[in-house]
Amino acid sequence: ANLTRLQDLLREVRRQLRPLERQAEAARRHGSVVAELNGLRTFVAGRELESLRSKLIAGEQLRNDFGTTERELRTRLAELDTTVLATEARLSAMGGDDLGDDLAQFESLFQQSRGLSSLLAERRRGIDRDRNAFVDQGVIFTLEAESADLKSQLVEVEAEAATLEPQALELAEAEALLVTEREQFEKYWAEGVVAPSGHAAEVRGELAALRGSVERGENETARVTARLGAITDKTARFTTEAERLRTELVAAEHAELPLIEALDGSEQYRGEAEAHLAQAEDEHRGAESEFHSWVARAEALALALDEARSRAGAERLAGIDGVLGTLLDLVDVDPGWEPSFEAAAGEALAAVVIDGLDPSRAALEALHAESITGAVLALQARRTPRTPPPVGDPVRSHVRSARPEVEALLDALVGHAVVIDGDWVAGVDAAIAHPEAVIVTPGGDRFGVTGWRVGVAGAGATGAALDEARRRATDADEARARAAARVTAAKAALDEARQAEGELSRQLDENDGRLAAAADGLQRVETEKRDAATEAEALQSHVDELNERMTRERERMAELQQVLPGLEAEENENAARGRSMGEARSRLEERAANVGAMRTDVEVRSTKVAGRRQFLERRLGEVEQRLARMAEERVAAEARRIELDQRQVATDRLIAHITGRTAEIESHLHELRERRRRQSEATRAVASELEARRKERSGAERQLAELRERQQRLEIEEAETKLRIETAVEALRRDLEIEPEVAIAAQCPELAEGVNPKARIRELERDLRIMGPINPLALQEFEELSQRHDFLEQQLADVKESRRELHKIIRAIDEEIVNVFASAYADVSQNFTDLFATLFPGGMGRLKLTDPENLLETGIEVEAKPSGKNVKKLSLLSGGERSLTALAYLFAVFRSRPSPFYVMDEVEAALDDVNLHRFLGLVNEFRAEAQLIIVSHQKRTMEAADCLYGVTMQPGGSSRVVSEKVGAGN
Repeated sequence: ANLTRLQDLLREVRRQLRPLERQAEAARRHGSVVAELNGLRTFVAGRELESLRSKLIAGEQLRNDFGTTERELRTRLAELDTTVLATEARLSAMGGDDLGDDLAQFESLFQQSRGLSSLLAERRRGIDRDRNAFVDQGVIFTLEAESADLKSQLVEVEAEAATLEPQALELAEAEALLVTEREQFEKYWAEGVVAPSGHAAEVRGELAALRGSVERGENETARVTARLGAITDKTARFTTEAERLRTELVAAEHAELPLIEALDGSEQYRGEAEAHLAQAEDEHRGAESEFHSWVARAEALALALDEARSRAGAERLAGIDGVLGTLLDLVDVDPGWEPSFEAAAGEALAAVVIDGLDPSRAALEALHAESITGAVLALQARRTPRTPPPVGDPVRSHVRSARPEVEALLDALVGHAVVIDGDWVAGVDAAIAHPEAVIVTPGGDRFGVTGWRVGVAGAGATGAALDEARRRATDADEARARAAARVTAAKAALDEARQAEGELSRQLDENDGRLAAAADGLQRVETEKRDAATEAEALQSHVDELNERMTRERERMAELQQVLPGLEAEENENAARGRSMGEARSRLEERAANVGAMRTDVEVRSTKVAGRRQFLERRLGEVEQRLARMAEERVAAEARRIELDQRQVATDRLIAHITGRTAEIESHLHELRERRRRQSEATRAVASELEARRKERSGAERQLAELRERQQRLEIEEAETKLRIETAVEALRRDLEIEPEVAIAAQCPELAEGVNPKARIRELERDLRIMGPINPLALQEFEELSQRHDFLEQQLADVKESRRELHKIIRAIDEEIVNVFASAYADVSQNFTDLFATLFPGGMGRLKLTDPENLLETGIEVEAKPSGKNVKKLSLLSGGERSLTALAYLFAVFRSRPSPFYVMDEVEAALDDVNLHRFLGLVNEFRAEAQLIIVSHQKRTMEAADCLYGVTMQPGGSSRVVSEKVGAGN
C-alpha cells in the first residue's frame, strides 16, 4: 500500500512539475512586466488623479459662484415677492374700502335732502296760503273751490302713488338683489386673492432640469447598451471557446483514466515482474546455494569415504575377488542417526567387507605382505545374533543395506546397540544396568564392555549418503539451470514491463500536458467569461439604474407636467380672480349706485307723494272742517295765525337747515366723486406696477431655474468626479497598494522614444493577457516540488528495496515458523499420543494437521478414541473423557516446551476417582521438574499437595488467607 501510495504521489508530483515548470518560467517573465506595468499605472493614475482633483477644485469654485448668484437671485425674488405681495395688498386695499358705499349713501342723502327741500317749500307755500285764509264769504267760496281743487289734486296724487308701487317693487327687488350680490361678493371674495406662490416657476425649472437629465440618461443608456452588446458577443465567443476547451478537457480526462489504469496495471505488472525476478533470483541463489551445498557435501562425503577406504586398505584390496567395499559403502542410515550408528559400529566402520572366507584370507595376506594396517569383515563368518536390551531405541531399526547378505552382518554388529534419550549420565546408568548391551547416545557417545567413549570421530559418511548427495547435487544443478532460465525470462519480462511503463508514462505525460493546457485555457476563458459576465452584470445594473432613474424622472416629469397646468391655471386663476374681484366690485359699486339712485328717486317721489297726499288730505279735511266750522274759525283765526307764524318760523328754520345740509352733502358728494376718480387712476397704476413686477419675477425665476439646472449638472459632474477619484484611490490601494500622494509624486518610467505611457500600458496588459494567469509562487513551488520529487524517488527506491528485503525476511521467518512449528508439532503430537495412552490405557489419541502441505495455514485436529469406544467427534465423549483429553493435550504442550511453573484452575472437576488418579499421576510426574499451582475442590487433589492456601470470611466481613504446609500423601 505504501509503495502504491508513493507511486501515486510521485506520479502526481510529476504531473504537477510540468505545468509548474512552465509557470515558473512565466513567473520570471511576469515579474519584470508587472513591475514596469505597475510603474506606468502608478504614473498614469497619479496624473489622472491630479487632473480629477484640479477639476474638482474648479467645480467647487464654480459651485461657489453659482451659490452666490443663486443667493442674489433668491434675494431679488424675495424682494420681488414682497413687492408683488405689497402691491397686491395695496390693490386689494384699494378695492376693498367703503368709498362706493359712502358715495351711494351720500347720493341717497343728497336726493333725500332735495326731496325734503321740495317738501318744505311746499309746506311754506301751504302756510302762506293758510295765512291768507280768513273766515269770509269769499273765503268760503275759496274754500269750496279749494276743496274741489284739493279733491282733484288728491285724485291726481293717488294716481301718482299708484304709479310709484311698481317702482317700489322694482326698488325692493333691486335692493334684495344688491344684498344678495353683496353677500355673495363678501362670501366669495372674503379671503381676497391669494398671493402668487411661485410653485409654477419652480416646477417649470425642475421640469427643465429633468428633461436634461433624461436626455443625458438616454445617451448614457445607448452607450452602455452598445457596450453590453459587445460584451454579450464576447461572452458568446468565450462560451464557444470554453465548450471547445471543455470538450478537449473531457476527452483528456476520459483518456487519463484508461492511461492511469494501464499505467497502474503496467506498474503492477512491473512490480510483479520485479517480484518474479526477485523470486527467481532468490530461487536461483537458493538453487545455487543448494547445489554448492550438495556438491560440498558430496565432496566431503567422498573424502570421508576415501579416507575410510584408505584406513581400511580398500585400495590395496581392490584387485581381490569378493571385495565389496567398506561398511560405509554398503549401508544406508536414517538421517540424524549417523552418529549413533558410527558409535554402535565402532571399529567395523574401517573394515573392508568381503564376500567369502577365502577372499578374506587373501585380503589378510595382502595386508600382511605390504605391512598395511587394515580390517576385514567376512560375510560368511559365523556370528552370534544379538538382541537389544529393553531400553531405548534399537540402532538396527535405523540402518539397512541394499545387499541381503549384509543385513546379517549388521545384525551382528549393531543388533545389541540401543540409543537412549539423555546425556552421557543416562548412558552410563543404562550401561551399568545392561552391561551386555552397547549403549549409545544421539550425540555419538558409546558405552559397552569394550569401554566407555564420549563423542564420535566419524563424519557420518556412507555410500548411500554419497549417492544421495550426488543425486541431490545433480537435481540442484538442474534446478539452478531452471532458476537461471526463469531469471533470464523474468529480466526480459521486467525490461518489457519497464518499456511499457515508460511508454504509458510518456503517453500519460502528454495527456497531462493536454489536460493541463485545456484546464489552463478553460480557466483563462472562464476567468475572462466571468470578468465579462461581471462587467455585463455591472453594465446591466448600470442600465437598470439608468432606466430606473429615467423612469423615476419621467414619472416625476409626468407628475410635474400634470401639476404644472394646475399651478399655471391656479396662477392664472388667481390673476383672473383678482381681475374678476375688481370687476365684480366695480359692478357691485355701480349696481349699488344705481340702486341708491333708484332708492333716492323712489324715496323722494314717495315722500313727495306721501307729503302731498297728507297735505291734501289734511288740507281737504281742514277745508271741509273750515267749511263746517266757518263760524268757529273766526274765533280760532287768531290762534291759527299764531300757529301759522310759528310753523312758518319752524319751516324757515328747517328750510335753512336742509339747505345747509344739502350744500354740505353736495360738497361731500363732490369730494367722494373726486376720490373715486383718483382711486380708479391709482388702481390702474398699481395694477400696471403689479404686472411689471410679476414679469420681472418670472424673468428672475427663469434665471434661477437655469442656474439650478446648471448647478444640478455641476453637482452630477462633481459627484462623478468624486466617484472617479474614489475609484482611482481605491484602485491604487487595491491593485497597486500605494497611497494617492505617492502616485501623484511618481515619475514616469523610461520609455522608448515616441511611446505613449497609455499605449505602453495597453501593450503590457496585452502581454499579460497572452501570458494568462500567473502563479507568483510558481518558482518557489517548482523548487519545493522538485525537491519533493527527488525525495519521493529516493523514498520509492528505499521502499522497493525494503520490500525486497522484507520479502526475504518474511520468507526466512516463514521458514523459521515452519521449522519451529513442525518441530513443536512433532514433539506435542508424540507427547500427546504417549500421554493419551497413559490417561486412557488401551486407547489411542493423536494430533492431525488439516493441511500438512501448508504449515502456515494449517489447523490441528484432535483424534481421541478411548478403549472400547469408536467415536469420531469429541462432543460425543463424556465430560470426564473430554477433560482428560484436554489434559493430555495440555501436558503434552508442557512436556514439549517445559516451564518453571504451571497454573491450573479446577481442571479435574469433571473427573471420577479413576480418572482423577490418572491425573494425579501426571501431576506427580511433573512436580519433580516444575512447580504446579492448582485451584481445586477435590479432596484427593488437596491431599497430593505440598502446601494448601484457603480464603475464609471473618465475621466482620473481611476475608483472610489461611495456609498450611502438608506432605504429599498426607
